[in-house]
Amino acid sequence: MANDDKNSQPQQTDFQRLLMLFIMGWAVIGTCFHFYSAFIGYLEPRTQRSIHLLFLLPLIFLITPGRKRSENNTGFFLPNWSGILLFLVAIVPFAYSWLEAERINYRLEGVDEILPVEMLMGTLATILVVEAIRRAVSPVLAGLVVTSIAYLFVTDFMPGVLHYRPIGYDEVVETVFLLSGQGILGSITGIAATMVAIFIAFGAFMEASGTGRLFTNGGEMIAGRYAGGPAKVAVVTSAFFGTMSGSASSNVFTTGSFTIPMMKRIGYRPQVAAGIETAASVGGQSAPPIMGAGAFIMAEMTNTPYSDIIVAAVLGSFCFFALVFISVHLEAKKNNLKGMDPADLPTFKDIAKDFHLLLPIVVLVTLLMMRYSPHTAALYSIVATLVITSLKRSSRFDLKKLLNVMYKAGANTAPIAIACAGAGIIVGVLTKTGLVVSIGSLISDVSGGSLWLAALILMFVTLVMGMGVPTTAAYVITSAIGAPMLINDFGVPVLAAHMFVFYFAILADATPPVSIASYAAASIARCNPLVTGLHASRMAIAGYIVGLSYLFVPEMRMEGEVQNIIGHLIAIIGGLTLVSGAITGYLGGRLGVLMRVVLAIVGLFLALYSDLNLAIRVFAVVSIVAGLVYMPKIFNKELKQELS
Repeated sequence: MANDDKNSQPQQTDFQRLLMLFIMGWAVIGTCFHFYSAFIGYLEPRTQRSIHLLFLLPLIFLITPGRKRSENNTGFFLPNWSGILLFLVAIVPFAYSWLEAERINYRLEGVDEILPVEMLMGTLATILVVEAIRRAVSPVLAGLVVTSIAYLFVTDFMPGVLHYRPIGYDEVVETVFLLSGQGILGSITGIAATMVAIFIAFGAFMEASGTGRLFTNGGEMIAGRYAGGPAKVAVVTSAFFGTMSGSASSNVFTTGSFTIPMMKRIGYRPQVAAGIETAASVGGQSAPPIMGAGAFIMAEMTNTPYSDIIVAAVLGSFCFFALVFISVHLEAKKNNLKGMDPADLPTFKDIAKDFHLLLPIVVLVTLLMMRYSPHTAALYSIVATLVITSLKRSSRFDLKKLLNVMYKAGANTAPIAIACAGAGIIVGVLTKTGLVVSIGSLISDVSGGSLWLAALILMFVTLVMGMGVPTTAAYVITSAIGAPMLINDFGVPVLAAHMFVFYFAILADATPPVSIASYAAASIARCNPLVTGLHASRMAIAGYIVGLSYLFVPEMRMEGEVQNIIGHLIAIIGGLTLVSGAITGYLGGRLGVLMRVVLAIVGLFLALYSDLNLAIRVFAVVSIVAGLVYMPKIFNKELKQELS
């Protein structure tokens, strides 16, 4: 009977096996290229970017279906004839750009004639990038790219700030394909081809080493036994996983697959469980030392060492996860939800056997703090991972495991690579037509010189731009518009302006109606994604305040004296605790509607109004929080004593 069942399964043909090996080999070679170029210090920019896309863009058509996913009995997607054809065609424009890199680099923009073959290659590359984005990233981002290109053809017919001189087809191709500063092969793709690719590979090696098991066990041991245990485990493990994946959706599927069912089992409503996981996973993109791909782009765009980005992100990330944790705790107390069964929790011995897997992260952070370049630090950390995992048989990499993780590194990098290429096209269009300056000036004029109003407008623009668009693309596009406006018109420090935009690009993943991470979590919890997004936004309220605080509180960026940094940290967390209690309806006891409104206003004021004396803010939040939490307990205790 077993043989009959085995024979009834579809058998792989020789062609299918060869195709699977070819796909894996192509991705592995692409990963090897990024290792090699990181080791030697990278190639000439256009060459580096062309080879980067030569491997990763065609790979999309081999690993991502155009419509409904079809798999063989191994679960490995096999492309149809159209996917194979697109793969072959996608090689051509980037091979051309690589082989002709020197000549293209020496041509003069707007002066040298664009060759017919360049017109063909530019057109092919653009169509293929749009289709790859549609397949593997987001139809919304693909639509934005198409809209921006279409705008170039009608600029002379547009009114007001949208009006620009006529642009010919040859100039469109030049903007999109031939320039090295923008477009498909611009500086944003350059960052993806260097720092982003090598860090994604590092994350893949860390995950394959068993570090995920360490993070999961650690989260359960730290938080599992307390009220609402599984939800707190979700917060802790998502923070840890964020250091490896840098992707909200990936984080949701990795941690949410076991935390969401556990939350539902102890009494959390499905949409609340999914919202908690979404909020925690979104915050993972702000968790040092790896963070999201946008952080590496920020380092390049602001000309800031990546180690400084990490330092500036530490307090914001701490506030975010502390407040998600507090919100989860209040939700659990309000609904009398218990922790996990102690018998199911891992012991310290279970965790200690994997402690050695943290050493590559220690190596990474140490090298970054020593001001090694990020790609060098990541490369050495990958080597450290291979060395350290070889110490124990359970974590050792054999050849098969090594090839699998290198394939995964290439496959994980491909969507980010094409998202960056698409964002490069959009930024190129905004720069070419002057919309970067025009829209920034419009926001500045509407705000009437008020930084608060300008920040709120830009926050809204970033959240809207991020709906259905990956964090990296949303950050790149919005920062091109908003960051110069904040810096030039309001005197905001460069890093503060970019951290502000970055935070809201992250939060767009959890903000309804179109929040990618919420849809991922809702698919696991089997609930409404829109309601999930609303609960995710409620749990992630700290992120919105932290994002604003980067503009108004220098201490959030670790600038200033230590006592002031600690004071502002207490004021922000205390103020946001009041806000969280107001939203949850519980803080030491159930709260009435009027009390919730008052606490929300007072909490926001104390968290953000930095002009108020810091000592007064700290005293106020500590007193209010302590009073609300402990007075009911003291009152109930005295009442019981009197009754007895």
